Amino acid sequence: MKKTILLALAIIATAYTSAQTPTTDPAKSVNEVVTADNVEWGWLNPLRGDKSPAAGKLWGDRTKNEPAGFLVKFKKGFSSPPHIHNITYRGVVIQGLLHNDDEKAEKQWLPAGSYWQQPAGEAHITAADDNENMAFLDIQEGPYLVQPTSEAFDNGERPINVDKTNMVWLNANDIEWVSAKSNVETAFLWGSHEKNQLRATLLRLPAGFRGKIKNLSPNFRAVVISGGITHQFSKKETKSQLDAPSYFGAEENATSIISTAKETVLYIRSNGDFEVTM
Repeated sequence: MKKTILLALAIIATAYTSAQTPTTDPAKSVNEVVTADNVEWGWLNPLRGDKSPAAGKLWGDRTKNEPAGFLVKFKKGFSSPPHIHNITYRGVVIQGLLHNDDEKAEKQWLPAGSYWQQPAGEAHITAADDNENMAFLDIQEGPYLVQPTSEAFDNGERPINVDKTNMVWLNANDIEWVSAKSNVETAFLWGSHEKNQLRATLLRLPAGFRGKIKNLSPNFRAVVISGGITHQFSKKETKSQLDAPSYFGAEENATSIISTAKETVLYIRSNGDFEVTM
């Protein structure tokens, strides 16, 4: 009898552990660029066709068991039925107004620049309320699936909704890896700053910024949330114009040369440190 109980406990413990979101990414990023007009679009749920939100690939494959970053477009008035996901995802609103919460919760419309986290197994709805609505979603594992609430479970993580007005921005007076004269600000979103652990931040570059971002980790990915940058990996390379919602990845020790015409916010997901200099 004891062996049966111990075996059952072991199975439960294994299931709980496997539901935890990975804190590292073994993949090594490469120098790559995806401009807003070169995003590959399809349907988030192909079986529902145009009744489904549209999905645009930035990196990875959300249909496989791997990390991925992708865009989602919602039509005005879209509201999903209550559902769960098999994995945790994080989202940043790029355009419009989005709501993500329990089906009985009062609508909390998150404007562009806001952030939310949806834990695996947590029942919720997603809704949109502007003429054009878009978000960037980041997953650390896959595949990204939509499942009925009858399969809900608690993986130990909790949902988060942060309106852009509640973001806490830090500057060079508070952090070491930003040049004091750059006027760059950052807001920490999720993850750990322990060695080799995944983390994500928003980086706000002022209008007229001219500088560099050096990647010091094996995995570095950046999405333009608002505004736009000119980007090149070397002065010999042709400049790319990366307007929201463009993406660029960088290999370890690669330097991105960047300039802005207007204030720009980048979402940066890395497996370690990076430096911002003028």
